[in-house]
Amino acid sequence: MKAVVIGGGIIGLCSAYYLQKSGYQVTVLERGDLKDNCSFGNAGMIVPSHFVPLASPGIVAQGIKWMFNSKSPFYVKPALSWRMANWGIKFIQHANQKNADHSAPYLRDLNLLSNNLYIELATQPGFDFALEQKGIIMYYKTDKVGEEEIHLAEKARSLGLDAEVLSAQQAQLLEPEVQMDIVGAVHYHCDAHLYPNKLMEQLIKSVTTNGGVIKTNCRVTKIETELGNIKNVVTPNESFSADVFVVTGGSWLPELSKMVGINIPLMPGKGYSITQNNPAKKLNIPAILCESKVAITPMDGRMRYGGTMEIAGINNKVNINRVKGIIESVPKYFPNLQVALPETKDIWYGFRPCSPDGLPYIGRSKKIKNLIIAGGHSMMGLSLGPATGKLVAELANGNPLSVKATAFDPERF
Repeated sequence: MKAVVIGGGIIGLCSAYYLQKSGYQVTVLERGDLKDNCSFGNAGMIVPSHFVPLASPGIVAQGIKWMFNSKSPFYVKPALSWRMANWGIKFIQHANQKNADHSAPYLRDLNLLSNNLYIELATQPGFDFALEQKGIIMYYKTDKVGEEEIHLAEKARSLGLDAEVLSAQQAQLLEPEVQMDIVGAVHYHCDAHLYPNKLMEQLIKSVTTNGGVIKTNCRVTKIETELGNIKNVVTPNESFSADVFVVTGGSWLPELSKMVGINIPLMPGKGYSITQNNPAKKLNIPAILCESKVAITPMDGRMRYGGTMEIAGINNKVNINRVKGIIESVPKYFPNLQVALPETKDIWYGFRPCSPDGLPYIGRSKKIKNLIIAGGHSMMGLSLGPATGKLVAELANGNPLSVKATAFDPERF
């Protein structure tokens, strides 16, 4: 049995890995260089704590305020675009408590499955990606945000997740190297982290060592169908046939799905990160700075700082004000943790594929029988990679799914 996976990010490579384990001969088609994709520069967090989707109560009002701040963590660039307008309308429709409550158990279960699969993967020969089960700490500076975070912690516990509310003094004891200027924190012991650069390199090696083929700089230009099935995927130099086709594609998912007549609303959300090698001071436990929406991860002897969600078209421009916003937020929480503004060449950016309801697209197409779609994971691509890959293999083989996935129907819109 043959499978073609379109997209060589974390979702595509995990899909290839689990398809191989179930007996498929796999070819991965990646439109660019594998090291250019979003999976290499992210914060490396595995987050069962992130059971609230991007489309959540209050995000629209907050987003409008942030639009007037060039250093804000969330920004939607106004544009005369039907794709943007269609996405925006759907996003507003889903930014409510009903969607958040509906989404929570699905996101929780998918993240927990991924966490377990990462633990299993770390024991396999050829895999050593600095996985650590230390949790993640959410730090807040204001009583208002503290009330919100404590409420979320209570919700997390009701969902069976391990969340502990900390005083400023308790948080300080966990991080003796850094000074803190905070009101309090929540420690999600259920979370974990890893070094994504190592993980990606090891997944690539595993896929190719086990007989898989990865084609880079291989952009799909056409998908040919016949009698409700994909017959061939066409690229500038060759075409590919298979028994099953998996479209991941990251932020390019809409144009790929359009080739087979399927509409998938999705917008790219640009994020930035910078990585310090051998920093003078390190955190022990990954952190999220709540008001600033900045993530800080100690990984494999390094420190990575990341953030912003800039909903706009795909572009190669580095918005230095967004990067300054990330850097300037750090000493507001940790006064003696200073981060220098790097040269532009040392600033990483990537495009997170954002669905309008904040849920990924995972499932078989109803229209094309041999097509599986897996994308739209927003900020949780790395966190949800193994679980998604596992579900893709189960879908390909017609096996029962490890978790309930009805909310992830790729044709729900």
